[in-house]
Amino acid sequence: MSENFTLPESSKILEQISAKKAIGLIAGLSIGAVLFLFWLIYFKEGAEAPVPWIKNLSAVNAGLNFLSTIFLLLAFREIKRRDFQKHMRFNLAAFVTSSLFLVSYVVYHHFVGDTKFMGEGFIRPVYFFILITHIVLSVFVVPLVLSSFYFAFSGKFTTHKKVSRWTFPIWLYVSVTGVLVFFMLKIWG
Repeated sequence: MSENFTLPESSKILEQISAKKAIGLIAGLSIGAVLFLFWLIYFKEGAEAPVPWIKNLSAVNAGLNFLSTIFLLLAFREIKRRDFQKHMRFNLAAFVTSSLFLVSYVVYHHFVGDTKFMGEGFIRPVYFFILITHIVLSVFVVPLVLSSFYFAFSGKFTTHKKVSRWTFPIWLYVSVTGVLVFFMLKIWG
């Protein structure tokens, strides 16, 4: 770790929480979130949209996923340069844009419900492969991201590095494929 790197004061609280407790809390939150999203998308009927701009949230979601992708790539560049402060800032920006995406995604699916893919031919299995891998990996990305942040902010940098080797490519894939799914739905949906 660099001599110039300092953890925020608020991370002192995380240093006092055991890894076992933190992982348990992260797992519980992640399972709850996945169950809620599964119900929202596949079982809940779409509500009446009170305003016409709700349908535009899918484009906002794609934009937020794109921004997350850019921030993740910049964070990766900065860790390679060993600039830990910039690395942390870019990862926090990716976290914020991903969190905003999640809020927008929930609002969109509350009103719109499930979106059907109407493409035919070769593109159909390509779309569903991308969508299924996106969904499966997005289930894992939430606990991985939260764990990576916990280990970083609690000063457990060796564990943070090990977890982040999995977190980064999965988070990046989920962000990129989120944008791909949006465009495939716009073109063939």
